[in-house]
This record gives sequence, structure tokens and C-alpha cells, in this order.
Amino acid sequence: MTMQGDAFLKCIDPDCGLEYPITSTNVQCEKGHLLDVKYKNKPAEKLKDVFYQRRNPQGSIFNESGVWRFRELLNFCQIDTENLEECAQNLVSLDGAEGRLSKPYHMSKAAEFVGIKSDNFWLQPEGYNPSGSFKDNGMVTAVTHAKMVGAKKIVCASTGNTSASAGMFAANEGIDCDVYIPSGQIAPGKLSQAYQFGAQIVQVEGNFDDALKQSLDDAKKDGYTVNSVNPFRIEGQKTIPFRALEYLEWEVPDWIVYPGGALGNTSSCGKALMELYEWGWIKKIPRIAVINAEGARTLSDLYNGDFNGEELRWNKGKPNTDLINEYYDDHDIKGLLPKTKATAIQIGKPANILKGLRALEFTNGVVTTVTDSEMLDSMSVVGLNGFDCEMASGASVVGVKKLMEQEIIKKDDKVVGILTGRQKDAMLPVDYHHNAANRFAKPPKN
Repeated sequence: MTMQGDAFLKCIDPDCGLEYPITSTNVQCEKGHLLDVKYKNKPAEKLKDVFYQRRNPQGSIFNESGVWRFRELLNFCQIDTENLEECAQNLVSLDGAEGRLSKPYHMSKAAEFVGIKSDNFWLQPEGYNPSGSFKDNGMVTAVTHAKMVGAKKIVCASTGNTSASAGMFAANEGIDCDVYIPSGQIAPGKLSQAYQFGAQIVQVEGNFDDALKQSLDDAKKDGYTVNSVNPFRIEGQKTIPFRALEYLEWEVPDWIVYPGGALGNTSSCGKALMELYEWGWIKKIPRIAVINAEGARTLSDLYNGDFNGEELRWNKGKPNTDLINEYYDDHDIKGLLPKTKATAIQIGKPANILKGLRALEFTNGVVTTVTDSEMLDSMSVVGLNGFDCEMASGASVVGVKKLMEQEIIKKDDKVVGILTGRQKDAMLPVDYHHNAANRFAKPPKN
């Protein structure tokens, strides 16, 4: 079905609400607020049957894709979604691989570790995307928009997974890719992927936040930014909860749990749920739980009032942004930098904090923190179920455990945790298992 003129961009600030054509490459409105992709038409609920039928792809990579299978719900290209020739001309895909293997699984050992009934607990491994992380869900839509506007080069800052995904899709589409990385702060396994795909690495002194700032400045002059401040990245990442809900036959769980880094996943999940609820596709709203690393706890500190006593909220579009700036200034003055071995979420200034707050308000969400050793235990117990995940993904697992111990998540709640990426730092599990003191360690025998 074609929806001509259906899609547009709109500022997320309700008092501003500036709108832009869908071909705009702005990541902010002219007043500096983030943008949403919006759709004028309400999709029919009978599309649920269409999506289910497409799980038998019938020779189409766009049905095989776990992103483009839901293309009517992210049709910013405004194409005839049933016309596979039009899909092929407009939609970027790595042979339908993005999101294809991503669905929720029961993992009994992880459930036992968490202390929840296995039947009530699912983990959704996004590491089985082609570049090894959830990023492919959003990168495929961002690069589709880049292609739509004729961009010759995409640009990103990365702690690893973004660079791998951007490099992969850029290489496949024959466009250039510049990757800005914090010098010496990226897992070699992730960095090697960016090199393998022919990306141009730009090393930046400082941390991820510094790399992001420089990449955004340079992209304005020459390039198209594909970090999650790009609203089209968020569109693709909406399909993570779409797939979870579809596999649960649209029976809404009580909780969806994510690790918290730049908060693109939190933002995209919130947007997906807001849209589904507005369209009448779901009658209940699951709660989002965001799990920060202890060493990169910006959202947790601000949301829970641990900075100066005030709890930061979206506040119906009027968040106290001065509080965020005070927090950042305080950390800069004290020289406090984010520090965790879970480099994927080692982010001190989450670019999507405002959209993240909006998602938490809509879902009555919660935020907490977990330690590095807790994430390593969780990463290891996922491995004991025959699934692979990186350390940051362990935050979802042990975050559920912590929230259950605090009786925030109840023992009969139905919970979906998102495992955001697979293991790319080879020495983390090696070091973990060489230390017999670790809970799930299996040291080598002599």
C-alpha cells in the first residue's frame, strides 16, 4: 500500500513542534531539539496477519528481514510496500539478514539465576544480526534514508558495534563510511570489523562523548550521521519490540528490559509502544526497565534523584534540561568519566536522554545500575544456555534479578530482556573463566 505524503519529521518538544519534510537530513530542529519520524495514517490491525504470513518469506528478502517484514509501520520511503521491485529500489538490506534470527527465547539457566519462572522470562538475542548487534535494525533504516537523500558518505561515532554495522551496510551499498572512535577505548574485535568493511577510522582523544561531538560537527560539512540521534535509526530499532510482541502473539509482557547506553533502544521501544497503543494494536503498556552500568550511571543518577535530590522526568515535554547540564558540568569539573568494562554502555552523556525520559514516562519505567562483576556473571550464564552475548547484554539479565529482589518486578510478571550484542571482546570470557572465584567460572585443567 502506498501512503503518499504520509511521513514527515517533527520536533519532540510539544511547545515547539517544528515540522520538516521526510527528505530533511537534520537530526535536530532549528531550536536544537531532537526529531521524530511521524506518520499521518493509522495502519490497520489486520497487518498483524500479513506480518505473520511473511514469516514464510516466499522468496522475498524483504519478508525474510526482521526489519522490513514490518515495513508498513516504518514506511518513511512512502513506497508501495507490496511491490517488491519498489522495495528493491528503495530499501537497504543485507539479503534480508537484519533481524531475521532475532526473537525471544526461554533460557532455563538464566531464569534460575534471576529467580524467575522460566515460562515467564524471555531473552531476545540481537547478537545474531549480521554484524553481531542490535545496531543492524536501525542502521538498515538510517542507510535507507541516506540512500533516499543521495548521501555519498555516512558518519558515526562508536564504541564498537555502531562502527561494525555502519561499515557493513556502507560497504554493501558502495558508499563511504567515516567512523570516529575514542582512542584506545574500543574492543579490538569490534574495531577489526570496521577495518574489515573498509571504513575510514578517525581517532579522537577523549571518550565516546567527545567522538560523537566531533563526528556530528564534521557530518554537517560532509556526510550523513547514522548515530541514534538520527530519527531514522530509531525507526528500525522499533522492530526489536515488534518482533518480541509478535512472538508473544501480541500478548503484552509486563516488562521489557534493556541495557542503558546512549538510550537509542529505550527511545525506540518507547516510540514503538506509543504508536502501537495509539493505533489500538495493544491495550496494555509494558513497563520499560533501563539498566545502567555502575560506572556509567548518568540516567540512573538523574532519574532517581541521586545527583541533587531532584528526579529528572520528561514532565509532559518540559524536562529540566538545566539539571542535565548541571550534572554534566559537575562531572567535567571533577574529571569524572564513565568507566566500565562493558564498553558498549560506557557513555556519560546519552544522546537520546530526552527521548529516553519520554519512553520511561509513557511506560511508567524504572532505571537501576549493576556492577561489572554482575554483568560478567550474567553474560556467562547466558553462555551456559548455548547463547552468546557481550558483557553489556548481561545488564538486562542481572537487572531483572536486582529488580525482583527489590520486589519492583513481581515473581509472576512476564519479562522480556534484550541481549543487545554478541561477544566481540575475546579476552573477557577468557579472563572470567581463568579466575576460579567467579561464580560460573570453569578454569582450564592442567
